[in-house]
Amino acid sequence: MESDLSGNIEVKESGTSTKKKGIMAINLSNVNAREWFQKQRDSIKPWAEFANTSKFRIPKSLTPIGPRIIKNIEHYQANYIFVFLGLVFFCILTSPLLLVAIAASLGACYIVNLKNQEGKVKVLGRELSLAQTYCAIGVASFPLFWLAGAGSVVFWIIGASFLSIMLHASTHLTQSEQETVELLDMETV
Repeated sequence: MESDLSGNIEVKESGTSTKKKGIMAINLSNVNAREWFQKQRDSIKPWAEFANTSKFRIPKSLTPIGPRIIKNIEHYQANYIFVFLGLVFFCILTSPLLLVAIAASLGACYIVNLKNQEGKVKVLGRELSLAQTYCAIGVASFPLFWLAGAGSVVFWIIGASFLSIMLHASTHLTQSEQETVELLDMETV
């Protein structure tokens, strides 16, 4: 007694299940971002230790700078990330036109997202997906960001972050260097 189980099975997916999959993908990426951000927040060293001026010494030669930078970047990575984010917020808040450009772009994305929940957005009689509308907003926002000076802000942030982080990392004593300095101080007394 053998059964023939061959044939074509067609599975129709409803529109809601594909929407749920897209939402789940977005939520998962948000969870990963939140976990990474929380991990960085948990690994922040005390700001008093980070900014302790007694632990800053200019190296006597160029030899210890490389290892010192590497060790300090590993040790204070989360602090350096928050220094970078602070510079980003400073630049955005002190540039009113850039603040308006970001608000307009994010506002347009929010409105498109609301319209997309009601149904697909139609432009000139053609239905556009959410990704296509976001792309159109990005293209339309580009001249506004250019006029607001976003390019110079980006390079200023990169330059200021690099300079401040490298100055701190190259002049802040590492844990092993602090111990040797303490031993030398104790011997001279």
